Amino acid sequence: MPPADTGASTVVVDASAPSSPVTTTAAPASTHERLEPGRPGYRRMSFALFAAGVAAFALLYSTQALLPAVSASFDATAGQASWTVSAATGALALFVLPLSALSERFGRRQMMTASLAVAVLVGLLVPFAPSMGALIALRAVQGAALAGLPASAMAYLAEEVRPKALIAAIGLFVAGNSIGGMSGRILTGWVAQAWGWRAALAAVGLLALACAVVFHFLIPKAKNFRPGSLNPKALAKTVATHLGNPLLVRLYAIGALFMTVFGAVYTVIGYRLVEEPFSLPQGVIGSIFLVYLVGTVSSAAAGRLVARLGRRGALYLAVSTTAAGLLLSLADQLAAVLLGLVLITAGFFAGHAVASSSVSRTATEGRAQASALYQSAYYLGSSAGGTLGAVAFHAGGWAATVALGLLAVLGVVSITLYGTRVARAERRALVPATATR
Repeated sequence: MPPADTGASTVVVDASAPSSPVTTTAAPASTHERLEPGRPGYRRMSFALFAAGVAAFALLYSTQALLPAVSASFDATAGQASWTVSAATGALALFVLPLSALSERFGRRQMMTASLAVAVLVGLLVPFAPSMGALIALRAVQGAALAGLPASAMAYLAEEVRPKALIAAIGLFVAGNSIGGMSGRILTGWVAQAWGWRAALAAVGLLALACAVVFHFLIPKAKNFRPGSLNPKALAKTVATHLGNPLLVRLYAIGALFMTVFGAVYTVIGYRLVEEPFSLPQGVIGSIFLVYLVGTVSSAAAGRLVARLGRRGALYLAVSTTAAGLLLSLADQLAAVLLGLVLITAGFFAGHAVASSSVSRTATEGRAQASALYQSAYYLGSSAGGTLGAVAFHAGGWAATVALGLLAVLGVVSITLYGTRVARAERRALVPATATR
């Protein structure tokens, strides 16, 4: 997962909104002093959540750079090995909504601690998986455990940090996500080259364990959390309302389709680069994930793109960039493939930024659940993209994976064009009404 950089901000809005399907049982909002730079606890909190982000995303995508080695070890196809990634992201997608609701009852800090503890424990067991089936099952449990971290972390920040310091605090957590996702892949690549894929997964497990220990001892106790009793009916009603909103459904679909492209490309790229005409070693293939740094820049620039081009204009630019990168990656020159990855990454992160930030603007109530549904769609897209991309590669090589990506891009274009027509029709419908006043 590549990390959901901009998705974080959508959850922050929710934390202060009285829209959670939870009945509050505690006293009115606490008046405890909130954290901010220069005050006791702020630096500890920042380092703790940075460490949590590194651990979570290093674990989530730990096998992605190792898929060719895993395939060789278990005599498995690319499609079969891809499930070691898809099972984790798919389980996270399924559990993010219920675990985010549980954090409303049992506490953000408790949920984050439990999620990390279970995920790290499983991470230390993963290197000893005796079969492909066991490895996939352990990865699914790991993904489900990690689902309790992202939304809980955002809500914790919103409750414990002063609003003016919130963006900086979120930035550190998101940086941890990005660095964890990138460094985990790079670490596994180089360790696997020297000692094999099992040692690489053990290294990630130990890195995550160290980060979890740092988190446990540094994270300040929550002072402004108000526990509530869960209301399943209200939660179901809120979810149904969001799924009945055509614009939200379009945004969920756009996020899923963008992530389908991204998941397919980065799950399969290792298989392509280990083969002729590239024949790159495992460590170098892992270092390819440094391209993720491009995404940090493009997601940060998404706000300026929307200001200049509008939301749909920014989406058209994002899909055009992604499509150009897919086509360029078809070349058999390494420089062209790398440039293609840069364009795919930049387009994906920009498109994801536009779609995810639009969710909280669209949802007037139940924003936490609206954001959780987006995250579910996003990670389901990652799971589907990884598996389908690997199956396509096994059937028709890199060209088939690119064709799958272009099909997903076409889906984003179609949805965006439909949204444009709907918006124009709504504006035309308002003109006669205005004229008769």
